Amino acid sequence: MERKTFNIAIDGPAGAGKSTIAKLVAKQLGFIYVDTGSLYRAMALYFLRLGIKPEDEAAIQKAVDGAGITICYQDGVQQVLLNGQDVSALIRSEEVGNMASAVSIYPGVRAHLLDLQRELAKSQNVIMDGRDIGTCVLPDADVKIFLTAGVKVRAMRRYRELVKKDVRCNLEEIEQDIIERDSRDMNRDTAPLKQAEDAILVDSSDMDIEQAVQRIIDVATEHGLKEER
Repeated sequence: MERKTFNIAIDGPAGAGKSTIAKLVAKQLGFIYVDTGSLYRAMALYFLRLGIKPEDEAAIQKAVDGAGITICYQDGVQQVLLNGQDVSALIRSEEVGNMASAVSIYPGVRAHLLDLQRELAKSQNVIMDGRDIGTCVLPDADVKIFLTAGVKVRAMRRYRELVKKDVRCNLEEIEQDIIERDSRDMNRDTAPLKQAEDAILVDSSDMDIEQAVQRIIDVATEHGLKEER
């Protein structure tokens, strides 16, 4: 009998700690953490190598199917592969980042990467985080988590992170930015941020990172993780 994969979808607002927590859960469970941003950057690198300009949507649409992108782990380090080549270091340049931002608006690019994310989920145990993973990308995920925290808590976390990096910032401005971003995410036309009907709400306002990670692992275990692994 073919082995079934186990997928965990984590959605939630900005500043809830989704990426940090998802990476730690993935490490503890031996899952693949799917960094959606890296997928878009790999796609951008592919277009740059072909000499396609970001405004040429027709050329991008024509070329998109030639980009084979996947994520794997080597010695515990995430690798992004573009048509079999490890491009993890190459996709962090400003040029690639700007290209990724420009082409991510095209439906053809989004549709292609949606297919790639779903194929990854079919072939490996994965954990993905974002705004619409449980509602759009992986609607049949074994476990869906809606990870959130109060606005003031998220603002303070972001403030401390910036201060640690010696970045000048204002707590009130950060809080207002989070409020505005929440509004944009929840009210956008395409795949708005919302809790899936079958998602488990995890409010990390009074949790540290380790407690949030353990809570998600506990939920996964309650949903049959041991049987699937």
